[in-house]
Amino acid sequence: MANTKSAQKRSRQTIVRTERNRAEKSRVKTLRKKALTAIAAGDKAAAAEAVNAFSSAVDKAAKRNLIHPNKAANLKSKTAKAIAAIA
Repeated sequence: MANTKSAQKRSRQTIVRTERNRAEKSRVKTLRKKALTAIAAGDKAAAAEAVNAFSSAVDKAAKRNLIHPNKAANLKSKTAKAIAAIA
């Protein structure tokens, strides 16, 4: 348990931020699964929409340092390659 007031506040902040970060990372993973599922189904319009939402979420996560910018680029590149293979 934290002893000082400032340490107690930092502890509360850490809990809130951890929860927020976990939710955002989970959202990115869910959107990735939806995009890959849409790509596998072969529906180009739905896949494009899903990939667009996924790319936006990945960019936001990278901007907030939830994931590394290179990982964000890697994920976007893989989904772009997959959607190009549909055509």
